[in-house]
Amino acid sequence: MTPYFYYLYEGVPDTQTWNTFLFTYDAGAWEYANYAMWILTGKLIPLLLLFIWFFTCRHWWYHTLLVPIAMYLYQILNFFNDSVNYIDEFQLLHLVPIMAIVVPSIYLLRARMFDKINTANKSMEELEDEFKLKPTTLWGKIKQYF
Repeated sequence: MTPYFYYLYEGVPDTQTWNTFLFTYDAGAWEYANYAMWILTGKLIPLLLLFIWFFTCRHWWYHTLLVPIAMYLYQILNFFNDSVNYIDEFQLLHLVPIMAIVVPSIYLLRARMFDKINTANKSMEELEDEFKLKPTTLWGKIKQYF
């Protein structure tokens, strides 16, 4: 369904203001509502897929997905900020705190795995299975992340 969601922007008119029965959207600096929705769907669809991947991934490295998730969230928030001219500018500076937490924690987990490999007779797959989280319910799966 994601290709269908991506092309929803084609239903938006090529005007400055888009009036629907629910809301009125003014494109502002984007000039055309169609163009603005194209930019927005280009950010929302990958974010949706990353969220699905994050919440369904059972591998030990799934926290690395937080970095691109944070990047897309930052870009979407800047999309709605009228005072920002370029939405993809300086995003790396804002991602540094998130990367400062995620990258070392993944590195330490990987180092711990290699330490166990060197001291035990387990294969890499057995160690990855040992680090996987396997909640049985949907609420348990959501709860493990918070």
